[in-house]
Amino acid sequence: MLPDSPPPFSLAGLRGIFWRWKYQLALALALTAAVSAGIAWSLPNIYSSTAIFLPASPQSSDPDRLSGGILKLDLDGTSVDLDRVLTIGQSLPLAERMIRQFHLYEHYGAGQPGTDAADNYVLSEFASNLSIVHNERDAIELTFQDYDKRLAADVANALMAAIDSATQQLTLENRRNVLELYRRRAARLGASYASTRRQLLAARRYYGVFGLEEQSRYLAKAIIDTEKELHLAEAGGPGNVAGLRRVLRGLTQSRAEGGNVINLEGWTQGADSVAFLVARLADLRTRHAVAQAAFEQAETALSGRVSSLYLIQKAYPATRKSKPLRMAIVVGSVLAVLAGSVLLILLLELYRRESTRQPAP
Repeated sequence: MLPDSPPPFSLAGLRGIFWRWKYQLALALALTAAVSAGIAWSLPNIYSSTAIFLPASPQSSDPDRLSGGILKLDLDGTSVDLDRVLTIGQSLPLAERMIRQFHLYEHYGAGQPGTDAADNYVLSEFASNLSIVHNERDAIELTFQDYDKRLAADVANALMAAIDSATQQLTLENRRNVLELYRRRAARLGASYASTRRQLLAARRYYGVFGLEEQSRYLAKAIIDTEKELHLAEAGGPGNVAGLRRVLRGLTQSRAEGGNVINLEGWTQGADSVAFLVARLADLRTRHAVAQAAFEQAETALSGRVSSLYLIQKAYPATRKSKPLRMAIVVGSVLAVLAGSVLLILLLELYRRESTRQPAP
């Protein structure tokens, strides 16, 4: 190396190296910019549509927490609710359902379905275009990308509806069982109420007890008055002794012995039975009314297919593309080629200097 020549990798040395390679470097960067720009601008625009929702927890979907048939909607999704939505949204059956519904084999140009290559290609494309994430506000963001902006929005909304439907199906059988239990309970209480009512009517007719409190006062007053008149007649007062005795016998003896329909013996025998049946009938009437109301409310709540998702934002066709970032592609390609070219030039210069260095004397 000559004494007055700059060191090879000093600032002056690097300036000289790059000055000698300036045309080749400029040509490489220009070609890179042209090729990357052509590739970037040939790529189709990709649009993203996002649906945002919360995983709600309807109490009616959980039979163990159904209270009186009243629907209670809990919008505070737990980690279990979030994991359930993410698992269902990323499941293979749901992906296949969307692929069939939107004819994605033809849309992606995968050919006829049924072959492993076509199936794997479509599933891979679908999975790469789908994103389901749990954001920092405990909401679910479901995003689908496609070069057809309307298709992207339709798929995102259809996926959200499919997740909702699948969530409801998880408890559908239990909800049907719960509704059947409510129906059977109301029917059983209704049958018991009708049977007790028939027993009460039969007891009233048999014993002649139609009103406990009023009838007891009537019998007591009638017996006392009849006995008083009988004693007066026996003492020589007004009245027919034989007739009064028949009246008193009719008031005290049972119908089988020739007594009246309402008599003391029948009232005494049937009062307890009628009182018990009256109390049971009142209890059954109240329980049957409550059970029937609970069944009707549960039928409305459980068969209404209340959504298990709380929609915050529906997916709409995007107004601007999400990718590709064409300028970033061009700039990145040029910078990558520039870095590679600089490294290659330095290696070549170093090799040339080593190969042309004269051995020391």
